[in-house]
Amino acid sequence: MSHSARVSRAMLQLDSVSMSRSLHMSPELLAKIIECPAFADSISEGDISWIKEVGDSVSPDETVGEVETDKTSLPINAPTAGVVTKLLVEDGETVTPGTPLFEMEEGEGAPAPKKEAAPAKKEEAPAAAAPVAAPIPTAAPVPTAIPTQPISTTKTADVKPTPAAEAPVAGSRGERRVKMNRMRLRIAQRLKDAQNTAAMLTTFNEIDMSGIMKMRKEYKDLFEKEHDSRLGFMSAFIKASSVGLQKEPAINAVIDDATNEIIFRDYTDVSFAAATPKGLVVPVIRNVETMSLLDIERELARLSGIARAGKLAIEDMEGGTFTISNGGVFGSLFGTPIINPPQSGILGMHGVFDRPVAIDGKVEIRPMMYVALTYDHRLVDGREAVTFLKGIKQKIEDPRRLLLDL
Repeated sequence: MSHSARVSRAMLQLDSVSMSRSLHMSPELLAKIIECPAFADSISEGDISWIKEVGDSVSPDETVGEVETDKTSLPINAPTAGVVTKLLVEDGETVTPGTPLFEMEEGEGAPAPKKEAAPAKKEEAPAAAAPVAAPIPTAAPVPTAIPTQPISTTKTADVKPTPAAEAPVAGSRGERRVKMNRMRLRIAQRLKDAQNTAAMLTTFNEIDMSGIMKMRKEYKDLFEKEHDSRLGFMSAFIKASSVGLQKEPAINAVIDDATNEIIFRDYTDVSFAAATPKGLVVPVIRNVETMSLLDIERELARLSGIARAGKLAIEDMEGGTFTISNGGVFGSLFGTPIINPPQSGILGMHGVFDRPVAIDGKVEIRPMMYVALTYDHRLVDGREAVTFLKGIKQKIEDPRRLLLDL
């Protein structure tokens, strides 16, 4: 057989082997590397937190991990069904858009690979037992001669014997360190920036909640039946704040420190503080000045639901000209909120408690709420702040003022 014929025969054999291998490979098992998606324009990086482990099966769009940024968490979902075969970054590691995150085998019938067993720890050789000391024989006490003269002319105070060592305190006294997540770091930074920049001052008032509570009790069932939406107190405070911000535009404005200019807004975008397991978030209800109580209630329910699910987008929290924080849901009696920069004011609501108050010269028990307005005194004067807070008090005590714009 000639040399060229032998080469041709060898190539045919290689092609046959390759074809045989390709036929035996399951077309359902395809390795795929998932990368970190793009973030919002204001975010450049985040920390990865894994939900799934190597060997876990995933369905299409199931969350494998989350990238926690300064403002929100971005879910990392599996594009198709399959099995996670490798995590390419450690839990808690900082990632950027385009970073390879994990590897998976696509396909419904993908067998789960065995998880790599953690390397066994070397058993440390037991320390050599300390030799047991022989008991020291107790010598018989030597009799001491009694002195005939006093040792000192000063009377010696009775010295109590040293008490035996107290028993150890029951219970654990351990400590642990937990890394601050990015959201908590961002919250800490923003609150400290507010203290360092704004000249914060707080004014207080109290509100008799009888009027708004009576209106809610009378109409809440009809309201829910007609509009399929609950009627709460928060919508009334948001609407009253919007009216007050239009009458006192300085509280709705902001200082541009770069140009030493005041930016006045014709719109009122009200942020409301919502507590989540990962920290405080502030979704924004936009153009409240154009909204009814029903519109506000619906938007409150929508944004609150998204916040509880941890799916708030950056766009849901950007902006905002004024913030309302309701500590009353946790039973707060009194407090001074901190401005949400770069805003110039924040309203703090607190719990409703029965207290004795003077009504037309008589003492009555009424459901009362303390409210606080913290404002930037560089821009807002005391007269404007007190007038704003008094206006909210009047509208909540007599809800008809909300309809009459009084």
